[in-house]
Amino acid sequence: MKLAFTASARPEAQEALGRLRQHYGEVDVGMADIIVALGGDGHMLDTLKGRLKDKKPVYGMNRGTIGFLMNDYEETNLRDRLAKASSIKIRPLVGRCETLDGKIVTKRAFNEVSLIRQTAQSARLKILVDGAERMPELLCDGIMVATPAGSTAYNLSAHGPILPINARLLALTPISAFRPRRWRGALLPHSAQVRVEVIEPERRGVSASADNLETRDIKAVDIREDASTTLTLLFDHGHALDERILREQFSV
Repeated sequence: MKLAFTASARPEAQEALGRLRQHYGEVDVGMADIIVALGGDGHMLDTLKGRLKDKKPVYGMNRGTIGFLMNDYEETNLRDRLAKASSIKIRPLVGRCETLDGKIVTKRAFNEVSLIRQTAQSARLKILVDGAERMPELLCDGIMVATPAGSTAYNLSAHGPILPINARLLALTPISAFRPRRWRGALLPHSAQVRVEVIEPERRGVSASADNLETRDIKAVDIREDASTTLTLLFDHGHALDERILREQFSV
């Protein structure tokens, strides 16, 4: 089992990187069977984006803050843990952003694609699903489309639903909706094509983020699942992502 390591810039992640490289050795990423990521969820998302072409499996160990996508950090018996690990398949979202100056910016996200106001004024948004207008105007702080893997992240903080990891669904969740005040979002099939258009984009500026990558001054965003891309996350036996998501639903 050939390993390659990657780590965030946090001191504890860098220290762990040095110790693990010394203990287990390392090969170039191109020759590795598994990528071991050290850091928090942000570093895991960056690592996954780096695997879009080679699709090598990723095993994370938490050297960050939350670490929902990571395993517990332990330096011993790493190869045994990897040999017994459970795998979870995840697919990214594609966000195609149209900016006010006519640029097209396309980014991928494993948690969510979100739009949020970038001024003191509320955003005014129009929502279309599969080409049909579903909401002519939403006055809000923003809106997001979240994957099952990302449903316990920003989506949950915005009171969106938790989705089982194998659910072929996407969560469309408003952020601080003002009008219509009681709208709580929608569950969509994974094949849905979501388009969010910004009303008065020059006056009420809106930015879009694909996980942690932001594009400002948005005119419209098209969001869909990239069904052609499947990546593999590895988890210790009994602590896989599906179990964590299930436990999260019973947290009080």
